[in-house]
Amino acid sequence: MSDKKPVYLTAEGKARLEQELAYLKTEKMQQIAEEMGRAIAEGDLRENAGYDEARRAMWQNNSRIAELEDILSRVQIVESGNGVPTEVQIGVTVALETATGQRMNVTMVGSHEADVFSGKISNESPLGQALMGKKVGDEVHVKGPKGSQTYVVVELLYA
Repeated sequence: MSDKKPVYLTAEGKARLEQELAYLKTEKMQQIAEEMGRAIAEGDLRENAGYDEARRAMWQNNSRIAELEDILSRVQIVESGNGVPTEVQIGVTVALETATGQRMNVTMVGSHEADVFSGKISNESPLGQALMGKKVGDEVHVKGPKGSQTYVVVELLYA
């Protein structure tokens, strides 16, 4: 058994990684092989920039394939629940309110799906860690680069 920690993903997140892996193993690998073939056909490989670039692309592609295979081997799918969640967990959208009355929604996801610009925060981020396990009405204090911020959990929904 591996001592690596599990990777929490939604079913959609896992499907995206599987699609990327399939692309890298087929189309991308074929493109690199064609580039390498053209470079080899040019002759002397010692001073062949095209060949060096193709080798670099192959190394990067193989590294990403290995990374994706590792991630996918540790995936634990987070199922969306029914009804209303009772506490913050991965797969839950949290409505927060600041002391000044500003509201914002964030959806808790695993670190490989985090995307701050679309409101998806990692359970490993400072705010994500502070929110995990909280219930409606709970206050959360988070220290950030601009000082400390206090939020109140006002609503929980399944993403």
